[in-house]
Amino acid sequence: MSELQEISNTELGEVLYIILQYYGYDFTEYSVASLKRRIGRFMELTETRDIFELKYKLINFKEYFSYFLQTVTVNVTEMFRDPEFYRDLREKVLPTLAAYPIIKIWHAGCSTGEEVYSMCILLKEAGLLNRAYIYATDINPANLAAARSGIIPLSSMKAYTQNYHLSGGTQEFAGYYTARYNNIIIDKSLLKNVIFSRHNLVSESSFNEFQLIVCRNVLIYFNRALQGKIFHLFYNSLAPKSFMALGLKESLISSDIKNQFEVVSAKSKIFKRKM
Repeated sequence: MSELQEISNTELGEVLYIILQYYGYDFTEYSVASLKRRIGRFMELTETRDIFELKYKLINFKEYFSYFLQTVTVNVTEMFRDPEFYRDLREKVLPTLAAYPIIKIWHAGCSTGEEVYSMCILLKEAGLLNRAYIYATDINPANLAAARSGIIPLSSMKAYTQNYHLSGGTQEFAGYYTARYNNIIIDKSLLKNVIFSRHNLVSESSFNEFQLIVCRNVLIYFNRALQGKIFHLFYNSLAPKSFMALGLKESLISSDIKNQFEVVSAKSKIFKRKM
C-alpha cells in the first residue's frame, strides 16, 4: 500500500469521537503524538488505506475495533522489568507491607499480566502471598484474557530468568511455571488471590483502599491534565503511609499533590503517601 499521510488533529478528533460514541472509550486526553503514531501503525497493519476507511470500519465492524484497541493501547511488558525496581520493592516496600494483616495491591494497567506474576513471586518469597489480594486491571479485555491464562512464550523465559535473579531472586525460577510445548504456564497457586478486572483509569473512580498501587509506563501516554487526574485517583485510593510505584520515565514533578508524597526510591520511582 502507499505510504500513509500523517493524521491531522481534525482527523484524530473525528476518530476519537467515533470511538467514544460507539464504544465508550475516551482517548481524548491521551498524548496526541503517541496516538497518531499508534493509529498510523494500526492502519499499516490492517492495510487501511485512509482515514475515511478507518472511520467506516470502526463504525461498522466491532471486531475491527477490538483489534484497534489491542494495537493502540499499551501492551509492552515483561516479567521483572527493570530488575532494580523489584529489588527496591523487596527491600523498601514489602517489609512495611508485612505489618498489615491483609495487603491490598492494585496493578493499574496490568497489560498481559507479566508484572502481576512478578509481584506474586515477590510476595511468595517474602511469605506474604497468602494474605495479599491483588487487583489487576486493564482497559483492554484481550489483555485481561491473556493475563488470566498465565501463558507466556517459552522464548521469553531466558530474559525473564535473568531479570528475576538481577532483582534479588535466589530460588529456582523454573519452579514457578510448567513448560508445555512452546509456552510456559505460570503456577496457578501464585494467582489464587489475583482478581483480573476491566477498569478504565480515564473514566472510572476508586474502588478500594490499597497499601500499594503499581502503574508503570501507562501515564506517559496521557497528557499532563489526565496525568494529574490519575494522580489524584491514586492518592484517594491509597491508605495513609502506603506506596505508589510509577514507570521509570514517569514523574510526580508536575503534579499539584507531589508534596503529599515522600520519595522512597527516586531511581525506581517509588513514592509513599504521607497522610
